[in-house]
Amino acid sequence: MDASLSSDDLKFREEVRAFFHNAEPEKAQQLINNPRTYKQGAVQWQKKLHEKGWVAPFWPTQYGGAGWTVTQSYIYETERVKANAPDVVPFGLKMVGPVIYTYGNDDQKARFLPGILNSDDWWCQGYSEPGAGSDLASLTTRAVSEGDDYIVNGSKIWTTYAQYADWIFCLVRTDASGKPQQGISFLLIDMNTPGITVSPIQSINGVHSLNEVHFENVHVPKANRIGEEGQGWTYAKSLLAHERTVIARVADSKKRLNTLRQIASRELQGGQPIIEDASFRHRFTNIEVELMALEYMELRVLAAMARNESPGAESSLLKIKGTEIQQALHELTIELAGIYGGVVLDVGEPGSSVGHDFGDSARKDFMYGRASTIFGGSNEIQKNIIAKRVLGL
Repeated sequence: MDASLSSDDLKFREEVRAFFHNAEPEKAQQLINNPRTYKQGAVQWQKKLHEKGWVAPFWPTQYGGAGWTVTQSYIYETERVKANAPDVVPFGLKMVGPVIYTYGNDDQKARFLPGILNSDDWWCQGYSEPGAGSDLASLTTRAVSEGDDYIVNGSKIWTTYAQYADWIFCLVRTDASGKPQQGISFLLIDMNTPGITVSPIQSINGVHSLNEVHFENVHVPKANRIGEEGQGWTYAKSLLAHERTVIARVADSKKRLNTLRQIASRELQGGQPIIEDASFRHRFTNIEVELMALEYMELRVLAAMARNESPGAESSLLKIKGTEIQQALHELTIELAGIYGGVVLDVGEPGSSVGHDFGDSARKDFMYGRASTIFGGSNEIQKNIIAKRVLGL
């Protein structure tokens, strides 16, 4: 693989750097880091990207996409992380948007795609249920036909940022007579529809991002069904492939690895920087090598996506290794924090915090990061997909 940059790529990199310098991403990041202003910051930042024409790199240009090459996308993501700029919220732009422009009809494209691009509509994902997580095909949320509507009853769980959402894209069962994967349909549901309630779930890291969404006799127009009735599983698999590619978060892990190197170079153990400890260096180097290999795998997948090819089983490989690397980085960071990784006390005075400056974030990242090998399809399920589609077992 030729990883060198052409003169045009170098010009594009300078344009990206200039944009981040002038767009003040740190102000948006401050809002995003505060739970009370999270949505405000995310929407403000995405609107800036939309004005620039960069909010949807992989969307076809006919639908408002940036039309970037795989190299341009790689450059942007690398510079975004260096600039501490926010990523876009994936549910609309990276998940349901591609499903709509790929499988939706012209009316649905005209109705929903503009609101996704300009961030006027906030989306959440209705897949997992209290009794259907990794075994998603066992979902039981029912959609019963009644005239021009479906009547939806059931619950979805682990619904990220549903408390902010205007719309939810849902997998629902419209037919229970065949195999579990059959009879599932893909619906777009207005969150303001009567009969929908959202119950918050407090995560172990103390942050409210997850929810349970309940549907009680919710009327959904059949015009909001994507594609054919009973074919939702096909559309869902396409969406999940894109989601698992996003979860790999290679650029973010590269930055975290560099931060870890800096911390280990200043933290002492036995009078010597921890980075000089042979055991630590061994673990650190293993992560570095695996991350390098993952990066090249991601480039191959991005190149396929740029050719309008589905990521396929490769997205499962990215998901597995990407989340395992994230967890390894979390573990090594919290070990550096030592006893202060358990709690950071702050009595309210400037400079009065007890422990390392990174201890609190290390603890929160470690706690929430335990779920990364589960959400988006557990890694055990991803290994089954690889065994079947790649190894033919």
